Amino acid sequence: MSILIVDDEQDIRELVGDILRDEGYAVRLAGNSDDCMSEINQEPPALMILDIWLKDSRMDGIDILKTVKRDNPDIPVVIISGHGNIEIAVAAIKQGAYDFIEKPFNIDQLMVVVARAMETSRLRRENQELRRKDVSSSEMIGSSAAFKTLKANLDKVTKSNGRVMLTGQPGSGKEMAARYIHANSNRASAPFVTVSSATIEPERMEEVLFGRETAERGVEPGLLEQAHGGIVYFDEVADMPLGTQSKILRVLTEQQFTRVGGADKVRVDLRVISSTTRDLRAEIGMGRFRQELYDRLNVVPIPVPALTERREDIPELTQHFVDWLHRTQGLPSRSLTPDAEAMLQTMPWPGNIRQLRNIIERVLILGEGSGPIEAHELPGNEPKAEADSAISLGGAVATLPLREARELFEREYLLTQINRFGGNISRTATFVGMERSALHRKLKSLGVVGAPKGNGRPVFDDLEE
Repeated sequence: MSILIVDDEQDIRELVGDILRDEGYAVRLAGNSDDCMSEINQEPPALMILDIWLKDSRMDGIDILKTVKRDNPDIPVVIISGHGNIEIAVAAIKQGAYDFIEKPFNIDQLMVVVARAMETSRLRRENQELRRKDVSSSEMIGSSAAFKTLKANLDKVTKSNGRVMLTGQPGSGKEMAARYIHANSNRASAPFVTVSSATIEPERMEEVLFGRETAERGVEPGLLEQAHGGIVYFDEVADMPLGTQSKILRVLTEQQFTRVGGADKVRVDLRVISSTTRDLRAEIGMGRFRQELYDRLNVVPIPVPALTERREDIPELTQHFVDWLHRTQGLPSRSLTPDAEAMLQTMPWPGNIRQLRNIIERVLILGEGSGPIEAHELPGNEPKAEADSAISLGGAVATLPLREARELFEREYLLTQINRFGGNISRTATFVGMERSALHRKLKSLGVVGAPKGNGRPVFDDLEE
């Protein structure tokens, strides 16, 4: 990475350039604003040393500084000037300059500032690279029909800039889906910034999104500015205050905004992905969400299935979480016993994938050695005392004759297994120990073939062979 020196005095820019080259830095030189902007557009430097006063230039140093901080906010800019005074220094720092040095400058002082600024630049690049690696390592795990449909829909939108609205239950993996889009898009090397609408105080929402400018602290970029060139993800967009909604709508239209307390327009290049657990049309009807913003965000709606719609994926997801927790936290690497696998696949999952991950982490922390995870280690399945081990019958079941009670049990049991195996009759028959044709006859006699299922279970139109 190079240092760009911008000064209208040839002797000074060449002197500074020679000094920096002697210290091992790569250097580029520009004598006016046009040359400066051309160098930046060709390849953004790691650091700029910028003179305030530039003769015969369309832009002075402050104008260049504003442009650089708007379009390339991560480049540190050190301002130098032979006409320096405290007012210029304050103005430069307010506009985002890293530091200010007055001409004639001390070479040792210049080298200290340059070294410090280059270290800042390096740390920013490393931080961005770590963020990119974190995003690119995000995996979509599963092989069920519901998962394959989701992944196919996501693959269709990765290469476009279309706005995507992800809908689904809490914890179903909407942010993972957004990160998958980012990691496989042409913006994968740019930032992925999450806006958690529900966790930001309404009165601070605009400062957090748009940033602010104050005399004391200068320019503080907001989340939208930090996401420039990449993707901004609005998590639970329904929680965004109405006043902010109208301003976000304007950003989506104009791709620019003004910081709180500022006057200059900040231009951004963003792709927007949003998510919600709510019915936004109902929110619109109650006056809590703007129809115009909904129309702008809901260009490509993609539903994210609940975990109960993809129970087949639970063993694969569980192993993924075990491996991840072993790698990142040093927890035991354990497999699942068949009973534990069956228990996980038949449990209710109101918290979806997030709940599954938390349960696996809890089991690994409190677990019994490094052997396979047993069913009794799972929440709600702890060993009971012998006196409590009998099955408790509800009042309605207790009043039924044996034949009707047995049919009720068989119906519930078989529906549970069918759900577990995603409607696949062959796999269900193998597990329950019946011939496939016999299972078909049994289901038909129980009145469940092709029947929709209630009690929060996924609905199937027909049973897969």
